[in-house]
Amino acid sequence: MDYSQFFVLKEELSLIAVIVILFIADLFFCPDAHKEGGKTHLNTMLPVILLVIHTLITIVPGPVAEAFGGMYHNGPIQSIVKSILSIGTLIVFLMAHEWLRRPDTIIKQGEFYILTLSTLLGMYFMISAGHFLMFFIGLETASVPMAALVAFDKYRHHSAEAGAKYILTALFSSGLLLYGISMIYGTVGTLYFNDIPAHISGNAMQIMAFVFFFAGMGFKISLVPFHLWTADVYEGAPSTVTAYLSVVSKGSAAFVLMTVLIKVFAPMVAQWQEVLYWVIIASITLANLFALRQENLKRLMAFSSISQAGYIMLGVISGTSQGMASLVYYILIYLFANLAVFTVITIIALRSQRFTLEEYNGLYTTNPKLAFLMTLSLFSLAGIPPFAGFFSKFFIFAAAFHSGFHLLVFIALVNTVLSLYYYLKIVKAMYINKSEDPIVSFRSDNYTRASLVICTFGIIALSFVSIIYQYIDKFSFGL
Repeated sequence: MDYSQFFVLKEELSLIAVIVILFIADLFFCPDAHKEGGKTHLNTMLPVILLVIHTLITIVPGPVAEAFGGMYHNGPIQSIVKSILSIGTLIVFLMAHEWLRRPDTIIKQGEFYILTLSTLLGMYFMISAGHFLMFFIGLETASVPMAALVAFDKYRHHSAEAGAKYILTALFSSGLLLYGISMIYGTVGTLYFNDIPAHISGNAMQIMAFVFFFAGMGFKISLVPFHLWTADVYEGAPSTVTAYLSVVSKGSAAFVLMTVLIKVFAPMVAQWQEVLYWVIIASITLANLFALRQENLKRLMAFSSISQAGYIMLGVISGTSQGMASLVYYILIYLFANLAVFTVITIIALRSQRFTLEEYNGLYTTNPKLAFLMTLSLFSLAGIPPFAGFFSKFFIFAAAFHSGFHLLVFIALVNTVLSLYYYLKIVKAMYINKSEDPIVSFRSDNYTRASLVICTFGIIALSFVSIIYQYIDKFSFGL
């Protein structure tokens, strides 16, 4: 056996090494952490340092390479997406520090890091899959630990209920997806991405295969009508897990969906573009309408994420290298903006147990820095210039427009104006509305401040550094 092919898996091997080190450290050097009332715990600094080293080692894209007979395919664009997901995971680790220091979670601190990195490893394999078997293994490797993370805070805020809802709907969607894959194999006789298009004719069985496959992926990305789990799970899960689910998980699934549609279902482009057309309209419009009614901030951000998923699909429907570049760029900017919002929500929930929009009234008077950073992030999510979110929306609209979807882009623009209302409702509550019992003034811990600094830097820097988009665009053809 040629073991040299394992060196192609640079990102995966590096991440496995991080997981093994953390597992050993948690098991042998923090034994009291697994006892009720134990005081020894896995310090946040270790996983953060290891993840930083991992990201720096893998951040430079390597050449296009294959392993395991073409089942694994890695190129520059895949490496870029993996690096983006690693940065998002790093921010989640920083924002989770204070939550993990609570007495009821400190005994599970090591488990949180290992479960989170296990989901990230699954996403890595899913992104680099060149074969449906590799893709499905990666998908389930990411999904099963995610269910454990959703139920991680099982004694608080309906986390156990959210975990049950997530795993049941995840299993059902995986079954649909696997059924679609079996139909593909039944009609073409192979599961290799590069070999399937030559046998695709668009017959009834293959159309059904696409429908089942897309339904399964629609759940992962929270697209309408596969979104019904999202608000309940986002509200019940710990805020840090919700942040991870809304950005890292969604971003990887969106990239993989575009990869499969372009590689596997290329001969059926007319069919899948028509399906995506109506799904995008439904996702953006219905999510915005439901977001207008929300008072709980986590539920509001859940519907915001469904709407953002619809915008991301504008890059997918274009089916071009420009669409791929705009999709990856959108995920990068969305990552910084959304994680900043969830960092503020998390720290306020931990310090004051405030979750609703009304309870944020007068936040600027007691915590002006948090209110300002929240506003900056919300403006970016809304696409208000000159913040980074404006440019991400501009590029993704341009990709869909250049592919001829003019009416779809117009509908998306109208919905962007609609989304301003519920984003600005939060800003109005923080700056204009008065409260007799505002959120008390407090200082965030150093890890939370570090996560906010990274997110703010990303939002501001990406507004002006155009070379980032050009760099992504240079490799976007390499699927």
